[in-house]
Amino acid sequence: MNAEPAPANMSCHTSPNTPLILALPKGRILKALGPVLERAGLFSDGQGIGEGTRSLRFPTSDPNLDVVRVRSFDVATFVAYGGAQIGVCGADVLMEFDYPEIYAPLDLGIGACRVSIARPKNMTETIGDAASSQIRVATKYPAITRRHFAARGVNAEIVHLHGAMELAPNLDLANIIVDLVDTGSTLRANGLHETEVIAHVTSRLIVNRVALKTQPEAIKALIERFRNALQESAA
Repeated sequence: MNAEPAPANMSCHTSPNTPLILALPKGRILKALGPVLERAGLFSDGQGIGEGTRSLRFPTSDPNLDVVRVRSFDVATFVAYGGAQIGVCGADVLMEFDYPEIYAPLDLGIGACRVSIARPKNMTETIGDAASSQIRVATKYPAITRRHFAARGVNAEIVHLHGAMELAPNLDLANIIVDLVDTGSTLRANGLHETEVIAHVTSRLIVNRVALKTQPEAIKALIERFRNALQESAA
């Protein structure tokens, strides 16, 4: 089930003379992506995209491609709705929104982390498992969370938060949390521990399906540039 209604009758608002738009996420993924962007020939300094400016759109070394920086959770929406023709986002975002308008041709292998369940260290392990028919979960992933617990016959009441999930069990907002975990240090600092991995996550190159049909040569050339950059990195 999609987390929100799927875009209808999508079209990509570009003409042959208009640069394509590549949507990139702010933060740690963008930093990890820097060397890939350099090897793809899009930036001479992939680490310095937009530094020292409030502008959110930037030219690349390719006159036919501009970059926009957006929140990581918004990349898929920009691409699905045609605001950008190509983008980079985590597999967690693709799982949460499940847009049929998006095609993900390439796993970039960066930004590795996981969507996990965590609970207070003193909480019984049966809460949230099949032995419990209902659980309150704090998360920014309501669709992923509902699907996971529904598959176990557990009715998950969602407390939808956009951050600071780790506070929820200690303040009685929720029994457990579902969140993105990297090292687990934030969990431990707040008296929680990771009990189950729902999905392993890496960043993916994503494409608007309409753009792939209407501008196949330009889109496929970009995909190939990213693929070659990854192969060069692995060499």
